[in-house]
Amino acid sequence: MYKEYLICLLVILLVVGFNILTQNYTTKSIETMNEKLETLKQDLAKEEVQKEEVEGKMEEIQNTWQKKYQMLAFFIEHDELEKVETELTSLRAHIAIEEYHEAIPELEKGVFILHHIDDKFKLDIKNIF
Repeated sequence: MYKEYLICLLVILLVVGFNILTQNYTTKSIETMNEKLETLKQDLAKEEVQKEEVEGKMEEIQNTWQKKYQMLAFFIEHDELEKVETELTSLRAHIAIEEYHEAIPELEKGVFILHHIDDKFKLDIKNIF
């Protein structure tokens, strides 16, 4: 009888522990992406945009996202991650054709989706029920 309770308790602790680890990784990944996107947004909002600098930052963002995507895909819905991927692709396209002011709304959509992912997968009472 006690053996079953111990096994149940162990499983619950493992699930909660794994959730805490994944939540911390998700939060840290989203913070990293948000910082990089905010820096890019500031560069895009300038009157004199340095094309090479902006393209370099976009490449860095894309590389960072690919690394984070590999781990996040293990425990986050792929549809949510693909939304971010879509916005980053659109952002990259606007930058490539030098439509910098058109790129800012795409960047903001990406930031919103990242925040949504963070909120959606937190261990909160509202997400449990």
